[in-house]
Amino acid sequence: MTDSGAQQPDDEENVSPAEDLMREHGVLARVLLIYEASLGRLAERDESPHPVTVRAADITRRFIEDYHEKLEEEFIFPRFESAGTLLELVRTLRLQHRRGRALTDEIRRLAQAGRGATIETTTQLRGAVQAFVRMYRPHAAREDTVLFPAFRKLVPQKQYADLGEQFESKEHALFGPHGFQNIVDQVAELENVVGIYDLNGFTPA
Repeated sequence: MTDSGAQQPDDEENVSPAEDLMREHGVLARVLLIYEASLGRLAERDESPHPVTVRAADITRRFIEDYHEKLEEEFIFPRFESAGTLLELVRTLRLQHRRGRALTDEIRRLAQAGRGATIETTTQLRGAVQAFVRMYRPHAAREDTVLFPAFRKLVPQKQYADLGEQFESKEHALFGPHGFQNIVDQVAELENVVGIYDLNGFTPA
């Protein structure tokens, strides 16, 4: 399905590296909401969230961890380390990437138990999802408000523009010319399954 209600982005439009990374954080934020909705259904003893959780974890692995975070680890973090700037923050971000991947492995393993899950497995799944959500909300927020603005000042304008093109090329190579929109559509499909796609549903009465 297509994430309707807004003009679809032009995948060929040039975006800056920070804008590219931040819109990918938007995908992550929506996955975290899906995880939380799945937790709510677990609390209601609804078995159906398990397949959704597996699919959300697969998107996290393919798009966030194996693509988005690899960009940061290859192109962003080393520049701060070479410059001796924000070193403690970068160390923490690297550590959280590693912990996040371990949590995703655990979430996928536990959620795949599906209807055969024991109470212990369900409790472990809930704990892993909660730990992932708790870590990644401040993780992404700190990158958006501290790391990426500092990166823009750290890198010369020409190199910065070139990085935007490199990011776009990698995205197209991994996910196709409309890769980002396809990922957004997959996320929207899961939001529909767990009943959180309608943005108005989050509006206070």
